[in-house]
Amino acid sequence: MTIQLCTHPLAQHLLTGLRSTETDPQHFRPLARRLTTLLALEATQDLPMVATPITTPLEPMEGRVLAQGLVVIPILRAGLAMLEPFMELFPNVSVGYIGLERDHATAVASSYYCKLPNVARQTTLVVDPMLATGGSANQAIELVKAAGGTDVRLVCVVAAPEGVAAVNAAHPDVPLYAASLDRQLNDKKYICPGLGDFGDRLYGTL
Repeated sequence: MTIQLCTHPLAQHLLTGLRSTETDPQHFRPLARRLTTLLALEATQDLPMVATPITTPLEPMEGRVLAQGLVVIPILRAGLAMLEPFMELFPNVSVGYIGLERDHATAVASSYYCKLPNVARQTTLVVDPMLATGGSANQAIELVKAAGGTDVRLVCVVAAPEGVAAVNAAHPDVPLYAASLDRQLNDKKYICPGLGDFGDRLYGTL
């Protein structure tokens, strides 16, 4: 089972706030943004760079800048909570959107929207807070690969072992990043201990 966990103490502190039933949407949203910032840094540590000559106030030198742009694709709707930190951190970011709606009876997601920028030869991060069964993530990754994406990464807040196994099986070349690998899915395919329905808690639609 391949997954890279963000073990920074601040990440775990923020995640605890997201999990708590006492956290209302007003406080849930900034916690999600801050935690996503840490996850974004974790998932992009190896981005390619190129040398560039610059002049400091004291002398010329050779600096290093990002070699290419970055593509971020949130899975609607909950993935929107993870978009802003990427846009703030990276100067040349392109954004796509994939809409997948989960049937609460079957836990199977159906696609209702897909708008992707150029993903060929770009590092593309698919972002979705909850990796439960892995069905939505696998569908999104397949769409990105069909559009020419080769360097695809999945960034989540919380993952279940079942979802990690499903993504690893379908897309062994795709690295996974999360703040926690939780215990299991319950009989309704919700992550335990989890944090409930991320989208509902984010948008106050409980």
